[in-house]
Amino acid sequence: MRTYRTLLTAVDGGVATITLNRPRQRNAVGDGMREELADAYRSCERDDRIRAVVLTGTPPAFCAGADLSSGEDTFARPGEGFSAAGIDVPAWTLSKPVIAAVNGHAIGLGLTLALQCDIRFFAADARYGVVQVRRGVVGDAYSHWVLPRLVGIANAAEILLTGATFDGRRAVELGLGSRVLDADDVLAAALEMAHDIADNTAPMSVAASKRLLWDSFDLDRAAVGRRETEIHLRLMAHDDAREGVRAHLAGRPPRWTGRPVDPTVG
Repeated sequence: MRTYRTLLTAVDGGVATITLNRPRQRNAVGDGMREELADAYRSCERDDRIRAVVLTGTPPAFCAGADLSSGEDTFARPGEGFSAAGIDVPAWTLSKPVIAAVNGHAIGLGLTLALQCDIRFFAADARYGVVQVRRGVVGDAYSHWVLPRLVGIANAAEILLTGATFDGRRAVELGLGSRVLDADDVLAAALEMAHDIADNTAPMSVAASKRLLWDSFDLDRAAVGRRETEIHLRLMAHDDAREGVRAHLAGRPPRWTGRPVDPTVG
């Protein structure tokens, strides 16, 4: 992966770590971070050796949201081609799992970018919130689509319409993430899970399951059932369906030959 102004990147054992890195601005999104994060995601997607991605921030914050250095014009001058999508490559579009190691404050766009990830771990004592209604705008990065599906309409309304902040315990209680940990433990836990995925899960199986999980938001029960059957038939025709059983019975690590792509696509 190339060098970025606003990001740090590293790849180890099939796991890519992307670190938002504007510490003086609490990793606020600016100076081309949107474009660089999209580029880093694309790089991870193209490289079949990368099996999982961890997104985190340089301590003590994850991401403070929009860079407010323009003062009152921060939101008043959107610029040509403005989009509230967050970045051009939402994390859910990758075929590999993206784990958000939310190791510190995540406010506004900082939290909504994390919500685009597949799995989220939160630091207990940091502050989180989709605060945009308190800045004269609204939640972005598809938050009005993601939040009701993650936490239900009532909790989504509380988060989006009040713009209030809350700690990591409340975030997990609401259903925004799966674990709440001490800030110093968040990244290590995310990396441990990412390496477990990289070492032990079948690349095609994970890619297909991830795609169906996100697509299921817009499918009915029967459609999900049909997709599961189609995916099974494609996977069963590949040697990985045999290798998974062989490795389990032999008590050894699996040697997958499938690529990290959904076999039903294309």
